[in-house]
Amino acid sequence: MKLEIDSFSGYRIYPSKGKLFVRGDSKVFRFASSKNASLFLQRKNPRKIAWTVVYRRMHKKGITEEVAKKRSRKTVKHQRGIVGADLATIAARRNQTAAIRSQQRLAAITKAKSEKKEKEVKKEKAKPARPSAASGPKVSKQQMKGGKGGR
Repeated sequence: MKLEIDSFSGYRIYPSKGKLFVRGDSKVFRFASSKNASLFLQRKNPRKIAWTVVYRRMHKKGITEEVAKKRSRKTVKHQRGIVGADLATIAARRNQTAAIRSQQRLAAITKAKSEKKEKEVKKEKAKPARPSAASGPKVSKQQMKGGKGGR
């Protein structure tokens, strides 16, 4: 025995019962009662009509307690190494005291400063001393033309 399903309400339609409606685009709709057919032809939305199967599914009505709620998993925190530092070095850094950290920072700063100073000294030695092209005060193009100087 083949049971059909109502296109509007979702109810079962037994053989020799109900109505068949074929739309202009040849789509077939089956209705269990004239009430369902009427509501369908009025273009009512079955999701908004409380007694339809679609409405009851949407609003979680009549679900038995066999279906238990899904348990949500707790997220587990993992620690991974960062590029350039593995987990061991990260853990070691975390366990350091503030005093050791500040000492390391100062050492790094002094090292960077000394390297910078050495670079500047090398630059000065490499640069040949050349005499300045024109001695005396600088004159702008406008002053040379005879206009007002400055503002």
